[in-house]
Amino acid sequence: MFRTLTDRILVAPQISVDDVAEAQAQGVTMIVNNRPDDEEPGQVNGAQIEAAALKAGIDYIAVPVAHGGFAPWQLDGMAQALEQAGDGKLLAYCRSGTRSTLLWALTRARAGDHPDVLAAQAAAAGYDISPVRQIMDALKPQ
Repeated sequence: MFRTLTDRILVAPQISVDDVAEAQAQGVTMIVNNRPDDEEPGQVNGAQIEAAALKAGIDYIAVPVAHGGFAPWQLDGMAQALEQAGDGKLLAYCRSGTRSTLLWALTRARAGDHPDVLAAQAAAAGYDISPVRQIMDALKPQ
């Protein structure tokens, strides 16, 4: 269920409270919720995931991304989560894992990672970052 972008970054479709235990078993120290609450009927609420994460000793942050696109505050939130995770693993999730992957790619491009490398890492996990590729190229330091 969890897909590997790097040795420290995992992404997933919507997780359940039970999935938090699996995340803990895989060494996850930070969960990032990129899904707005009530996006779809029956969706697990972020507060439930947060409670399970905290009970398991995993940090949690919500950086919701709607389908309208990405804002600088969302990149800042993801950058903060990546920094806070330190040497631990970070698991980001949304409905399918795509928005989490795109947000990660944008954040890392802004930090200086090469867009081609990020695209290859995303592709290896089954995600296409072409919808944000032009933005990534514009964000990378010159």
